Amino acid sequence: MTGMLAIVIAGLGTYFSRAVFIIALANRQIPPNVRVAMEYVGPSVMAALVVTMLIGPGGEIAIGAPEACALLVAALTAWRSRNHLLTIVVAMLVFWVLRALLGH
Repeated sequence: MTGMLAIVIAGLGTYFSRAVFIIALANRQIPPNVRVAMEYVGPSVMAALVVTMLIGPGGEIAIGAPEACALLVAALTAWRSRNHLLTIVVAMLVFWVLRALLGH
């Protein structure tokens, strides 16, 4: 039961931490400089996720052919399409296919 209680508490905490901003800012106009800054949240989170994936447990860089090719494809897709979701899907497909073919 303690595991289920932890899951419920974590879910409620996540919900309320997100809902507070929606409720607090529902009737307010977001300043233009904040909107511009918010455009960089997605790419910065993506970069943080990629960097943590490429760093090994000892702090060394752990990048192979599948990772390098997926990063290159992701960069090209992001540059050409400016679509975050498409970038993730295409890069992950390249990564998974190369990983399966190369046996990593």
